[in-house]
Amino acid sequence: MIKAVVGANWGDEGKGKITDMLAKEADIIVRFQGGANAGHTIVNNYGKFALHTLPSGVFYSHTTSVIGNGVALNIPVLIKELNEIVSKGVPAPKIKISDRAQMVMPYHILFDQYEEERLGGKSFGSTKSGIAPFYSDKYAKIGFQVNELFDDEHLKEKLKSVCETKNILLEHLYHKPQLNPDEMEYKKMVEPYVCDTSAFLWNAIQEGKEILLEGQLGSLKDPDHGIYPMVTSSSTLAGYGAVGAGVPPYEIKKIVTVCKAYSSAVGAGAFVSEIFGDEADELRRRGGDGGEFGATTGRPRRMGWFDCVASRYGCRMRGTTDVAFT
Repeated sequence: MIKAVVGANWGDEGKGKITDMLAKEADIIVRFQGGANAGHTIVNNYGKFALHTLPSGVFYSHTTSVIGNGVALNIPVLIKELNEIVSKGVPAPKIKISDRAQMVMPYHILFDQYEEERLGGKSFGSTKSGIAPFYSDKYAKIGFQVNELFDDEHLKEKLKSVCETKNILLEHLYHKPQLNPDEMEYKKMVEPYVCDTSAFLWNAIQEGKEILLEGQLGSLKDPDHGIYPMVTSSSTLAGYGAVGAGVPPYEIKKIVTVCKAYSSAVGAGAFVSEIFGDEADELRRRGGDGGEFGATTGRPRRMGWFDCVASRYGCRMRGTTDVAFT
């Protein structure tokens, strides 16, 4: 059976903890969208961890962690995260990476920073992790899938052609240094983990395995159904879990929507229940794990009262079967 664990609001609802809790009973945990722009904080016997790419079930030796095709995969961030948890005594997790996952390239991060800088006061409050430029390239069909790392000739040629067009923007719009299509070391890093994850999940479904889909961010950050344009660049809804993991939609039997007793948000945009001053500071200090600060940026989160309208809408858009209240 497949269960999806997703957020009702802006993200920061505590999805990682709920995934971690449900992972005790699961065989496989799948990240199905988003990149290293948001973090899930887990506190356990090994210590405190902020996971950005690894699914929140990696602390259990009986589980397999899958990075689905819908993820914006920043390979160095993933490998660093893997090394970090192992260095803190966590047994090396079993990991599978989709051969169709697309890679966040170093230039995506640069373009994200340059564009926010160019927009100045009109910026989107990006985490500058390269996510919008990544998805822009994915849909413009000039992105790179993991499987392309295994064809050297094709990779070099495509990289050279992509860098030529990027350099025009760098020179004339951003007035920044040109890109040099260097050799990529990513292949060695991911080679042991790459496979056809949709086939792996299909077989697991036939065998009656328990599968968890772990979403990133919340309903109101969805590019179609969120508060556009202050949204993320991949669909955050449970329905997208079928696409981002490569599983049949009718196999998702439970949709656990995580909701917090108050609201918090990172980044700009409408936030109607927002509070300020001493009350906000007090809530920020007491909330989360040692305070409500972004797991990726460390930015103080904007605080607000529980938003009934937003939460109800978030649950409706997801097709919620169960609510986990944190």
